[in-house]
Amino acid sequence: MSTTIDTSVLNTLNQSATASARQSAELRDSFMTMLTTQLKNQNPLDPMDNAEMTSQLAQINTVSGIEELNRTLELISTQIEASGMLEAASLIGKGVLVPGDRVLLDHDADGVPASTPFGIELAGPADNLAVSIIDAGGQVVNRYELGAVDAGMETFTWDGLNSQGTAAAPGAYRVQVEALQGDKAVEVGTFNYALVGGVVPVGDQGGFLLDLGAIYGQVEFGAVKQIL
Repeated sequence: MSTTIDTSVLNTLNQSATASARQSAELRDSFMTMLTTQLKNQNPLDPMDNAEMTSQLAQINTVSGIEELNRTLELISTQIEASGMLEAASLIGKGVLVPGDRVLLDHDADGVPASTPFGIELAGPADNLAVSIIDAGGQVVNRYELGAVDAGMETFTWDGLNSQGTAAAPGAYRVQVEALQGDKAVEVGTFNYALVGGVVPVGDQGGFLLDLGAIYGQVEFGAVKQIL
């Protein structure tokens, strides 16, 4: 699948840089005109002090240097934005984990359940990690005691079975996680699976969002926790 990146942002930045350069040139021309006029009309018996003239020249050079630095930073920013968008475009058609607690369950032609993966991130180690699968009515379909788990990100896949050991009905479920270190709760983040369908430019500053479809909507590129 090919992807075309919208160049309007790059054109806007280029136009801005051109305008900035023009303003800087006009400022330097005005300054040199004023300095030349001042030199022509100075009192021959009381000429301009060399130190004063050097100071004024240094000031205009400083302004020019700042303008040049700003143009360089704008160019770097443009390159970073373009690079980020190209990297995001490479995710089209791939599965990612983004913040959320949704799990989708389906059955194959033989009736074997298959669910989308989900991720769990622990802020610290836990003595016991418990994962519950909740149906649309808020009922616990199954619960798994996973024991001790280290801090960090882990990826899991539900086997699609209920607490009786039979296949749960196809549909959308939620993941509920409890993590304890001793008698204290450990901070937990949950992530659900989504398929990247496209990259959407937004705003006038070169931003973009990943399009994850009608269910998950659009998210920032930084929201991607893991690429599957």
